[in-house]
Amino acid sequence: MAVGIFDSGLGGLTVLGAVAARLPQLPLVYLGDNAHTPYGVRDAEDIFNLTCAGVERLWAEGCDLVILACNTASAAALKRMQETWLPQDKRVLGVFVPMIEALTERRWGDNSPPREVAVKHVALFATPATVASRAFQRELAFRAIGVDVEAQPCGGVVDAIEMGDEILAEALVTSHVEALLRRMPHPEAAILGCTHYPLVQAAFQKALGPQVKVYSQPDLVAESLADYLNRHPEMLGDGTVSRFLTTGDAERVSGKATQFLRHPIRFESA
Repeated sequence: MAVGIFDSGLGGLTVLGAVAARLPQLPLVYLGDNAHTPYGVRDAEDIFNLTCAGVERLWAEGCDLVILACNTASAAALKRMQETWLPQDKRVLGVFVPMIEALTERRWGDNSPPREVAVKHVALFATPATVASRAFQRELAFRAIGVDVEAQPCGGVVDAIEMGDEILAEALVTSHVEALLRRMPHPEAAILGCTHYPLVQAAFQKALGPQVKVYSQPDLVAESLADYLNRHPEMLGDGTVSRFLTTGDAERVSGKATQFLRHPIRFESA
């Protein structure tokens, strides 16, 4: 009954932590593609191929349902995977869905016409590849009207987090927020469109100011997954053991993960 969680590196651990807290009896198999991180600077074809390989590895662990805890993979690869690649007995879900549900205050299955929502000015912080895909804006436009989205590609932030350099990561966040505020001086809400970013969420909030509501994905994804599994219990795979896998150096990745999450995590080679 395991569920897989895939990410380009360490960021998806924020989602795993929230899912484990919400569904403590659910075995989770995490795969970080640390050998190829970051995805945010890769082209769409490369991201698609790497993501498919990662998902297949999680299927081998008994995970019929895989969460792409990587916004770049969700933006650049998920739609194509679902339309052209995915077997009928498997499911791959992205992390945009719960965020847009929260922002528009409507369920994903609600296919009524787009309508006015309370928040009109939204700042989106994401990797360059996610910003270039315009996937968030496209999905939002299906559900809401009159929302102005200003997207800021946050180059370097994922790299700094993966290197364990919190000071650099926070400095880069401040710089990217300042760049966005020059174009949108008064955002009402901010979307952290990368699962690495909750690790530096305090830096985003400080740079944006207390008046801006910051939407972070892990808790939203966890709640959405709990609802999905309640409606689709058949998607629980036959895996029974929680594991942490990486395509990178297991010892080094374990050290970085432990440093950022502040509790021991032991990765194995995928």
